[in-house]
Amino acid sequence: MVLAGLAVLVVLAATAGVAAGSISVPAGQVWGMLLHQVHPGLAEVTWTPVRETIVLDVRLPRVLLAGVVGAGLAVSGMALQALVRNPLADPMLLGVSSGASVGAVSVLVLNITVFGLVTLPVAAFAGALAALVAVYFLARSGGRMTTIRLVLAGVATAEVLSALASFLIVTSNDPHKTQSALRWMLGGLAGTTWSMLWIPAVVVLAGTAVLLGVSRPLNLLLAGEEAATALGLDVHRFRAALFTLVALMIGTIVAVSGQIGFVGLIMPHVVRLLVGADHRRALPAAALLGAAFLIMTDLAARTLMSPEEVPVGILTALVGGPFFLWLMRRRTS
Repeated sequence: MVLAGLAVLVVLAATAGVAAGSISVPAGQVWGMLLHQVHPGLAEVTWTPVRETIVLDVRLPRVLLAGVVGAGLAVSGMALQALVRNPLADPMLLGVSSGASVGAVSVLVLNITVFGLVTLPVAAFAGALAALVAVYFLARSGGRMTTIRLVLAGVATAEVLSALASFLIVTSNDPHKTQSALRWMLGGLAGTTWSMLWIPAVVVLAGTAVLLGVSRPLNLLLAGEEAATALGLDVHRFRAALFTLVALMIGTIVAVSGQIGFVGLIMPHVVRLLVGADHRRALPAAALLGAAFLIMTDLAARTLMSPEEVPVGILTALVGGPFFLWLMRRRTS
């Protein structure tokens, strides 16, 4: 029932995201355009070509990408929290997003084209993986990893990487490259096209499917490393493989959306209140809730100060920051 309700919430959020904007389009017309694309006989054309272009070529790919990014961030956050057994783990808090941003900004500012069209996603993935590995080893001391060490290592790594990305931006002499790089730092979905959607959609869907397939080992980790090892799980190899998968997902997401923080922190906690900690139910719920949340946040980002647009990463930080502080107070009380 909860999953069904979240699926309905995603549909409603997507409908609102496509319908609302500087030029409002009735929800009935939005669905009529979609049905007409499936088969012309399913809906009578009662809209202008301009509105059809706005809906199908401008808003729809952006809404779908927001859903993919939100789902990917939420699922990645839930996986990280299980892998390090820490409810404060988050792709941005652990420096993963900052590492991916350094890779993306380096490609943009330095005009690196080693791998052709996939250079940006490859660089973002490499940066995310390097940051995650660095934080993991910095946080371990004597074979153990505490919450305080993990948070401190993540915050320190994220600050260093953010400073490095900022240095690359301010030392660039090309205003166009500087503007493009700033987009990755602030996070945003402006200018989304259909061609930008497919790669992150495939990566997030495949990554979520893999995580669902290893739900049992993720559940075992919640009981502790010793218990998981006793039940036959190779914890170190499993963590290494899952860290690589999460870095691939985050790197791909950052390559198209920039740094969008706190989604991976907030959504897993809300989901556990709704369906519990079992990853067989929690992962699909996190994907749906993350998609709905980021679609609505992106809608607010482009309508609150219309015609100006607020970077969506700013709004998620305004929501996630207070939640993070509340969570820390709740855990220490």
